Amino acid sequence: MAQSAKPTTSLFVRKPLAALQAEAERGLLARSLGVRELTALGIGSVIGTGIFVFTGVAASQHAGPALVISMLLSAVACALAGLCYAEFAALVPVAGSAYTYAYATVGEVFAWIIGWDLVLEYALATATIAVGWSGYLVSFLRDLGLHIPLALTGAPGTALRAPDGATATGLFNLPAALIMFVVAALLIRGIKQSAGVNTVLVVLKCCVLLVFIGVGAQYVRAENLTPFLPANEGSFGAFGWSGVLRGAGIMFFAYVGFDSVSTAAQEARNPQRDMPRGMLGSLAICTVIYVGVAIVLTGIVPYAQLNVPDPLAVGIDATGVRWLSPFIKVSALFGLFSTMIVTMLGQTRVFFSMSRDGLLPGLFSQVHPRFRTPHRSTALVAVVIAAVAGFTPISTLGELTSIGTLLAFVLVSIGVIVLRRTEPNAPRPFRTPFVPWVPLGAAFACLLQMVSLPLDTWLRLIAWLALGFVLYFAYGRSRAAGVRRASAVSATASR
Repeated sequence: MAQSAKPTTSLFVRKPLAALQAEAERGLLARSLGVRELTALGIGSVIGTGIFVFTGVAASQHAGPALVISMLLSAVACALAGLCYAEFAALVPVAGSAYTYAYATVGEVFAWIIGWDLVLEYALATATIAVGWSGYLVSFLRDLGLHIPLALTGAPGTALRAPDGATATGLFNLPAALIMFVVAALLIRGIKQSAGVNTVLVVLKCCVLLVFIGVGAQYVRAENLTPFLPANEGSFGAFGWSGVLRGAGIMFFAYVGFDSVSTAAQEARNPQRDMPRGMLGSLAICTVIYVGVAIVLTGIVPYAQLNVPDPLAVGIDATGVRWLSPFIKVSALFGLFSTMIVTMLGQTRVFFSMSRDGLLPGLFSQVHPRFRTPHRSTALVAVVIAAVAGFTPISTLGELTSIGTLLAFVLVSIGVIVLRRTEPNAPRPFRTPFVPWVPLGAAFACLLQMVSLPLDTWLRLIAWLALGFVLYFAYGRSRAAGVRRASAVSATASR
């Protein structure tokens, strides 16, 4: 008994890989997804807030027209990290994503760190999307002659300016807060998305963006693209090459969601072949679209004027092509809304996994008796995210989301190397190529982008992690040990 107690209380206790694989087999899904469906899944997850919102922030504040280079740097980092995700997803295809991977490789304390980090990532990502959605809604309603009070469309202290020249200081972003309760209501009732429906939405979003590129290209002015790389203004991240690097750190948010392909490993017909093709294929297609949109957008509107939550709407309005404007805005509204649903779904499912393991209170794993969804967790998350979306500027949200995601990718990349040593004989439907070089390259590329982000963003991340450690040692560690002991007793009694 003394020997069994030690691993139960260790900070580095790991979930047995065989148990996780058995859990995956008990919930085995039909292997029905091929390269086309996986690629569409990746594109559908990637094309969202990044392209519709953060192109403006990154171009106006950091990179200028050289935002194109920032996008390419982020795409390379995502491709390397994606190959690492693919191995884990094929090996351990269960709920919890990177949190579960960490629990199986480097132990409980690191699983807590990455799970707590994912809480930050998903919550802030959802809030960011809500703010972007609000910008497009306000613009679309304005086209219809409906006007929301300007002060209720931005975070406190934000300088707001309407197209008619009216100005105001933000008090609260009301549309961003209200949409979170609509999303929560839908998630509580249950949302089912099929690969076929997702493919239709992907085609719609891609077509709208391609039309934007095709029409907008006719209005590009060379002077708006010159200089392509604006000179640094005297501080790190304010244009120049450091601005390109910081732009990459911010635009990394634009690619968040590509790892959804890796979570579909259990449903891929041939994960060894189709997973890397679907992941890299979706990244390649999205990168081409992103680069085209960035060039056209900064060519239509001087980059200094793009610090808005709805840059594509500003761009198309600048062309004077009135018939296209509502299509762009409606596409953005539907695209961002569907992305909010997926992102909040991920938030509550990470909470669910951590709660089941004992690291968080049981409230987060309670399910509705009729809808079979974590209703209380979803409602609580909606209230918190609504407040964050209403009171926080979009630039701050984007930087915090990016640094949280980058940290998760670093830990997952290192986890591939660790698991190759601790479980060398485990069956791997997909193997990350060129280990350890690809995982090390992924970790370095993500760390480089993390370093480029502002000190304030780092301090907020450190404060969040410090709070997480307090909760872990005060509550989660002992309760998780109790859950493991109960599971061990149950397993012994069933033999």
